[in-house]
Amino acid sequence: MNCVLVINSGSSSLKWNLYDVEGEQILAKGLVERIGEQAPLHKYSVNGQAASETVPAAKDHEGALGQVVAVLEGLKGGLLPGGIADLHSIGHRVVHGALAFTQPVLIDEAVKAKIRECFPLAPLHNPPNLMGIEACGHLMPAVPQVAVFDTAFHQTMPERAYLYALPHGFAQDHQLRRYGFHGISHQFVSEQASRHLGGDPTGHRVVTCHLGNGASITAVKGGRSVDTSMGLTPLEGLVMGTRCGDLDAGVVLHLARALGMTIEQVDTLLNRKSGMLGLSGLSNDMREVEDAAVAGNLQAKLALEVYCYRLRKYIGAYAAALDGLDAIVFTAGVGEHSPLVREAVCRPLGWLGVELDATRNEAPATHKSPLTEITVPGSRVKVLVIPTNEELMIAREAAKLTRG
Repeated sequence: MNCVLVINSGSSSLKWNLYDVEGEQILAKGLVERIGEQAPLHKYSVNGQAASETVPAAKDHEGALGQVVAVLEGLKGGLLPGGIADLHSIGHRVVHGALAFTQPVLIDEAVKAKIRECFPLAPLHNPPNLMGIEACGHLMPAVPQVAVFDTAFHQTMPERAYLYALPHGFAQDHQLRRYGFHGISHQFVSEQASRHLGGDPTGHRVVTCHLGNGASITAVKGGRSVDTSMGLTPLEGLVMGTRCGDLDAGVVLHLARALGMTIEQVDTLLNRKSGMLGLSGLSNDMREVEDAAVAGNLQAKLALEVYCYRLRKYIGAYAAALDGLDAIVFTAGVGEHSPLVREAVCRPLGWLGVELDATRNEAPATHKSPLTEITVPGSRVKVLVIPTNEELMIAREAAKLTRG
């Protein structure tokens, strides 16, 4: 058995998954919440058996990981006969790799230094990502570690797609360009879609829509990202749960000059108080907004219309960027579970060759499936619902890089 531990380390949480990569099976998983706060909680399951316990030792990420190691050591003689000594590798999700990383890498001191250099580009994500890496290095020093970057998949974008129209030397000096995010998810579902389409994968033209609280859309040609909606930061692009997405930069200047808002206040407004939360005045949870819209709440209905219009507009733009389209993929929380959003986005795309099947569109909401095609047979452009699995993608990449 080839076991890989996947770590996703947040500011106050640590999510982990233990994979048998050969069989692509998840053996155990867990989440340590409220790290550094009162009564940290570790919720985990082994072979489908759930458990939950408070972990006072989780005062920092190393303390939290110590609880994970204790669970893994408890699998000796069973799923993990030698405990952590049987781990093949550890795969880490790292949000921002800037220009330094175009693919997964084995972690050493130089890699950690580069991740640290990216702190200004992802101040909420890269620091806790590195904390998880450091903790694993202290507690499991013999196990190889691999960093898998959310930005790496998008490093195949051509200059015309990633450049901003800023003075060229200035932008280069300060690394001001579109990087894109959710790359691990976009790569996973685009590969699944390509297998489903069959034929020569180098010619496949796929638009992948990762719709969660954070949302992004990517144009994929022959398995390579050629354009994506998020930019220097995850703020650009689609309407999201609490982020505004695309915005005239002059709005920021107006907020500062006319309203006297500080940089911190503008940051909070655009990243935490806008998007579906700001538009609806109700919630950043799409389920709550949809329920309110169906019940007749006009503000919630308008928020949904803006959300779907922005997404549909991007699909049209990316069909042009790809010189045509073979498939549209919906994934992540909203993408996988909202027939209403998929209907509103896809029904007007008949001109593009999309013929939605209403019955199939409802199906993914009622049962789990590795892939569901929700267009009618013969539809020129297929629409697919594919559950994302970023953890499995990280496990695959970690195993591949450390094999042998």
